[in-house]
Formats: sequence, structure tokens, C-alpha cells
Amino acid sequence: MGRIAGRFVRVEPRRRARALVLGLLSDLPRKNCWTLAEQAGDATPYGLQHLLSRAKWDADAVRDDIRGFVVEHLHHEDAVLVVDETGDLKKGTHTVGVQRQYTGTAGRIENSQVAVYLAYSTPLGHAAIDRELYVPRSWTEDAARCRAAGIPDSVGFTTKPALAARMIGRALDAGVPASWVAGDEVYGGNPHLRTELEKRQIGYVLAVARDHQIGTRAGKLRADALAKKLPKRAWQKLSAGAGAKGHRFYDWALADITDDQPGHHQLLVRRNRRTGELAFYRCYSATPVPLSILVRVAGRRWTVEETFQSGKGLAGLDEHQVRRWTSWHRWVTLAMLAHAFLAVVRADEHTRHPKPDELIPLTCNEIQRLFNALVVRLVHDTAHRLDWSHWRRRHQARSQASHHQRQAARA
Repeated sequence: MGRIAGRFVRVEPRRRARALVLGLLSDLPRKNCWTLAEQAGDATPYGLQHLLSRAKWDADAVRDDIRGFVVEHLHHEDAVLVVDETGDLKKGTHTVGVQRQYTGTAGRIENSQVAVYLAYSTPLGHAAIDRELYVPRSWTEDAARCRAAGIPDSVGFTTKPALAARMIGRALDAGVPASWVAGDEVYGGNPHLRTELEKRQIGYVLAVARDHQIGTRAGKLRADALAKKLPKRAWQKLSAGAGAKGHRFYDWALADITDDQPGHHQLLVRRNRRTGELAFYRCYSATPVPLSILVRVAGRRWTVEETFQSGKGLAGLDEHQVRRWTSWHRWVTLAMLAHAFLAVVRADEHTRHPKPDELIPLTCNEIQRLFNALVVRLVHDTAHRLDWSHWRRRHQARSQASHHQRQAARA
């Protein structure tokens, strides 16, 4: 918290930000302004709601502090920037950025809010260092709706790959040491993102669809058609990294891509050794690199999924109950800080205290449990609990009465 203390002009929001982060690190089953305020010992949630909506502090400056904190502690020569989006299921139509759209969280089209995140991934650990909320075209074409949600007038429709390019540019301009970018098909299939990375001479291993068109000396071919032409000697068995059940071995092959731009362009093909299923990656590097490095970068993409899982499960990244632009950015930024704390402590423990043979390494889940048991230990008296029960039931009664009035008016 000392890293971000200077971002708050007044002591009150600084203390509330600390209380909110401690609450996000707690083992509460649900994390919102109500539960976090009760956990912190406040009489009402109004203080935390004020912190997220109206208090004067810059969430983007705190984001920059988080990026510096993560890079300082997880720095490694094999660092990879991984970009991906995640969705949070939402009801109604007034929450900023919500519409019916596909989200991988549900695996189908749902009423949801989607954001793009940039993760810093190294062998030491991984954590999110930037975020951008995806605002669909249905929102940007409705000025009144945007104003009601507090979206700045300068925000226009921007695709997810363009949001990714913006975050990658910010990280590189800030001096983040990374030579590679990884991402899924949403980003690999976008030529503008690939061009931006090539201009910066940043290597990439980006997934593409099987029908992605690949330039060859014989003309353009689908990625799956090109893979069928690869000889047996082109395939090598290599590990994509260690998973929960040990090393993840696949067969890999490379094919050159004809491109008039400088650098080395290749198609990386992954084959499941058991099912034969194929996956495809479009690769670029300013100088020639061996297959093993491209495989290592491709295998690092899964770490962003683990970042989402632990960020949501441990730090409440998706549990915000806020509707407006500013509140969303402030909540997810502080949730990123809470998760970054767990990731950095985990990396530090693994470095300073190698695990005994009979124990598994400390996980972020276990670090969170130990932190709450040994450090936080927030205990409040019976009167505090009863006051909050009274507050909740009074608030819920007002909400119920308002709901019944609306239902009666519609009837």
C-alpha cells in the first residue's frame, strides 16, 4: 500500500483503499461494498462507495504503480506479455459496457461485460498489469447512455485487438522488459495488431484459426491445409511447460510464411499426441529463433487463464457491483493490486524458501489463508454485527418496496 499512498490526496480515501484491498484479500464468500465495509468495521458501505465513485484519485496512476511492482519482483529474461479478454455475467442494461455478447466465461452468448487484460508472465509468476473495458458499438452510438454511465466523451468504439495494442504500447513505453507477446485467435487474426508489434520489433506467438490464410510460395493456403503438407520429419516432441499433471508434451512443426515485411514469419503447428487435434500459431521474430523458444512462448499463454481464475477466486476481480465507468476502473485496479500482492509473495517464498520434498510449493490460495490467519485477524463485537444486519434489512426493504411500485406501475 505504500507504493500507491502518494496517489491519494487525502488520508481518508487512502485508508479506505487499504481497507478495500484487505477485504479483497479476505476469505469472505462474497465481496462487494456491503461485505467489505462490514469486514472493515464501518457502520455503512457509503465510505467505500464514495472511494469508488467520487473520491479524488487516479486509478490509471495506481495501475502504473502495480505494473512497476509486478515487474520489479517477477522480472525475468524470459518474460512474455500475454493478452486476453474475460467476461463477467451481468443482469440488466445499465451497467457500463453490458450487452448480449459472447464470453468465454460462460462459453456462449450472454448478457455480460467484457474487458481485455494484459498479464506479465515469467517463470517466477504472473499477474495482470493493465486493463481496458470493452465498450460495444451499441453503447458508443448512444451518447445519452454513455453519459449516464459516466463514459468520457473521448471514448469511442475500439476493437479488442486495438485495446490490446494500446496496453502493450503502454507497457513497452514504460520500459517493461519483454521480448514476446502471446494471445489467442481474437488477436492473432488481426493484421493491425501484428503490424504494430512488428513495427516495435517485438516477437509474437499468436493463435489463429484453422481457416486462417497463410502466404506461401505456392500461393495462399489455409493453415490446416498447409499443416497436411508438412513431412513427418518436420514434427518434434516438445513440452509446452509444466501443468498440474506434469509437462505438457505435444508434437510441433514449423512452416515458413511468405511476407514482404522484414523479419521472420512462420506458422507454428501443435498436434495433440493422443487425439491428433491441431492448433495453429502465427509467429514473428526480428531475428531467427529456434523452435523450442516459440513453443515456450506458446505454452505461456495459459498463464493468463490462471491469472483470471485466481484474480476472480481470490481477489474479487469479477464481484464488483458497480455500474459506472470510473467505479469499474477503480474496483478492478485495486483487485489487480490484491492479486499482484499474492503473486509476488508466492514468487518471493519460492525463491527464498525452496519447498521440502514432502510439501508442494506454496500456492496463492494458501498464502491468502495464512495472511488472513496470521496478519489480518479482523474481529468485531456482537453490536457491530447486529447493526449491519439491521442496515441490510432496512436497505432490502426499500429495494423491495421500489420493486413492487415498479411492478404495480407496469400492471
